[in-house]
Amino acid sequence: MTAVSLARRRLLMLGPDSGWHADQLRGAARRRGHQLDIASYESMAAGVASPGSPLSLRCDAGRLLDYDAILTRTMPGGSMEKITFRLAMLHAIADQLIPHRTAIVNPPRALEWSIDKFASLAKLVAAGYPTPPTRFVQSRREAMQAFEELGGDCVVKPIFGGEGRGVMRIRDAQLAWYSFSTLEQLDAVLQIQTFISPGGRDTRLLVVGRRVYGVRRSNERSFRSNVSAGANCQRFEVDATLEATARQITQRFGLVFASVDLIDNDHGPPLFLEVNAIPGWKGAQSVIDRSIADSVIEALEAESERLTS
Repeated sequence: MTAVSLARRRLLMLGPDSGWHADQLRGAARRRGHQLDIASYESMAAGVASPGSPLSLRCDAGRLLDYDAILTRTMPGGSMEKITFRLAMLHAIADQLIPHRTAIVNPPRALEWSIDKFASLAKLVAAGYPTPPTRFVQSRREAMQAFEELGGDCVVKPIFGGEGRGVMRIRDAQLAWYSFSTLEQLDAVLQIQTFISPGGRDTRLLVVGRRVYGVRRSNERSFRSNVSAGANCQRFEVDATLEATARQITQRFGLVFASVDLIDNDHGPPLFLEVNAIPGWKGAQSVIDRSIADSVIEALEAESERLTS
């Protein structure tokens, strides 16, 4: 059993209050002697008064700055105004607009870098990490041009999104034309990426505070390696080189809890595919003995301690 930490802390998770991940985190917090509240992003509200008066930042669970640490999980969709407002509230905490001792895992700037696939890949490439050739465009005409330039065998993804949702492999020009037409009508940004064979196999480095877990994922039925798409998981021991790489990337992004995904490549070394700031770990937990949720709570403890020491 995991040892109970010495100081009881008030922890808040922003995200869904039901489901496997929420249950795992509740159990881990309880084992370590903490109070974990969960509130929705939709309940976030703020108040601004006169100079000298503190900002009011709250949610259904209470005042945000009454918590020792906040864990940011899946943010639901909404209008641009709502998304911007939620992030602005988190920035108000992260930027210390008023003095406080509330840690955020992961902070809003790190979320912005990671959730936006263009920003994420651009940051990886700028740091010298190899990624699949990718284009980001806003029209069907440019998308068709990118499709041809990238070899006519491409993976099309939403610029925001996860768990393999909305991801398509397209090898036919006519299908590409129809698909890009639909996406253009939806006013989407089109991410078009060269298909990297063999497909369906990748390496996930799950960074949780001071721990790095390694999981190999494979899917014989699909090019997608997401567990939600039917992939199988196998644990492996992370060597010093991979651990150092994962830590360098997450530190560059400002992430405390994240996954770094590398896709298998038949024609060379693995390529860096994604940095995920809100990773799920249900598949990884199925092959890892230690409670990953306990590691998440440990990371919250450490960030809270760092901020108050």
